[in-house]
Amino acid sequence: MFELLKARILHGYQAIPDPLKAKINQAFPGVPRLSAGADLAALAKCCPVNAISDSGLDLGRCIFCGKCQRLDPEAVSFEADFRLAADSREKLIIRPGQQDYPETSIQTRLPRQFRRSFALRNVSAAGCNACELELGACSNVNFDMGRYGIEVVASPRHADALILTGPISQNMEAALYSTWDAIPGPRFLILSGACAISGGIFAESDKIRRSFASKLTVTLYIPGCPAHPLSIIHGLVTLMRGR
Repeated sequence: MFELLKARILHGYQAIPDPLKAKINQAFPGVPRLSAGADLAALAKCCPVNAISDSGLDLGRCIFCGKCQRLDPEAVSFEADFRLAADSREKLIIRPGQQDYPETSIQTRLPRQFRRSFALRNVSAAGCNACELELGACSNVNFDMGRYGIEVVASPRHADALILTGPISQNMEAALYSTWDAIPGPRFLILSGACAISGGIFAESDKIRRSFASKLTVTLYIPGCPAHPLSIIHGLVTLMRGR
């Protein structure tokens, strides 16, 4: 008993006091910034997932590999800011000289009945398990998203929203639709990770079926490869309660 108490004291306080205001390691590649004079054509050639185009850098495709930054560090930089989520696909396009992201990235608010309790059902539609692990970490003692009334539930019939991870393979398409149909309305769709948002590194595969994500209205996009627990929690809480 005394050894257990000693170990507990040595562990100290494990939980992050406020995940919404947490300081993340400066090496974390978060919100990207493109200089006003960035050569997008040159940067696009080095991107392995076609996340850079004439329009800018697409956070929904970006896997945060850092190749563009290494090619031209004066044109591209990544801030240590985990506030990556947005409420529309268009907002995920970061344009040269843009500085208003993430302050204006989430303006949608859930109905009042979801502001203190929000149940999620996760479907891993052929994910590599990285995003799934990070979503699971959101409920551990460090991040503890349960303090905000957010939980991942075992049955879609108990859920308010579907949080999708993975690129959606043809083998998971039917299961995904069945899960969505089982969630009572009003229901919300959340895409977590580059694979869920755009197909990620598997986007060009002939085994991917993206009709589910394109047909339905998406309430929240959470970029990342994988999405960081702080990014997930920030996006969900902002959606529930505002800033």
